[in-house]
Amino acid sequence: MLSNFKSLNTSRYPDSLKNMNMKKTNQVIPLTAAFFLLLSIAIKPHNLGAQTKSTQTQTKTTQTGTKPAQTTTKPAQTTTKPAQSVQTKPKTTTSAAKSTQTKPKPVQKTVKPVPAKPADASAIKIGTQTWAKANLNTVTFRNGDTIPEAKTNQEWVSAGESGKPAWCWYNNDPKTGMKYGRLYNWYAVNDPRGLAPAGWTLPTDGDWTKLMFYLGGQQMAGKKLKSDSGWIDGNIGSNESGFTGLPGGYRVENGNFLNIGSIGTWWSATESKAQTAVDFYLSLSGSLGRSSNPKQRGESVRCIKPQTSKIP
Repeated sequence: MLSNFKSLNTSRYPDSLKNMNMKKTNQVIPLTAAFFLLLSIAIKPHNLGAQTKSTQTQTKTTQTGTKPAQTTTKPAQTTTKPAQSVQTKPKTTTSAAKSTQTKPKPVQKTVKPVPAKPADASAIKIGTQTWAKANLNTVTFRNGDTIPEAKTNQEWVSAGESGKPAWCWYNNDPKTGMKYGRLYNWYAVNDPRGLAPAGWTLPTDGDWTKLMFYLGGQQMAGKKLKSDSGWIDGNIGSNESGFTGLPGGYRVENGNFLNIGSIGTWWSATESKAQTAVDFYLSLSGSLGRSSNPKQRGESVRCIKPQTSKIP
């Protein structure tokens, strides 16, 4: 009977059993999939944590590994510090050089001293003598009296024949006086009222001769006395003495003017003969000449300080 029941049930409900089994299977598959999904989700955080830990461990290891590298670079920086100190050494050398450059300054001051200004700017010292720097250019005697001017040839001749003092410009041109001074006859030089200004006198033959020998003699003195400009054909001097002898020319007895630019003549206070006096001249040659000429002649005059007075 039982077997019949089994066979009865089996044969009667075969499709229903199959349907039931399919339903169970269909239910089990989603549950299984859900189970595995939950399992995978539960496992992933552990894996991620592990991976994160391993990554952090590797990072720490890497950082730990780089620390020795940084430690090794520190000595390299330390080695560069002496290089900087070496570079600072030339700076001290430069400062030493600067201090060395400042040392010669006192030497330059001693090489080029500032000259003392003379008491009389119109004077020049040559040896023990003190001469005026320029030719005389006055129109009055020391006492204030006026020296007569002789413009025409007749006036000049008349003054000379009568033994009276007279002066003139070369060619009666006042412009020449600014450069060469005035020309005087010897009667003006010898006048008792005094042609030289106060504190000065007129040089004698001896004074001129002393000047000549101090400058090396007749042949050497001329070049040293002549100016370094103003002479024709380039026949200038060195003016080593500072005398600045210019070729102012002269006026002869009849009133004519001669040789400006080529000859300069200066009276001395020394009389030669009754009608003549001693004079000195510079020409195109390099010598200082001495001669005696008529007192009526018009020549330049250069003053000198008296030997008894102190040189400024």
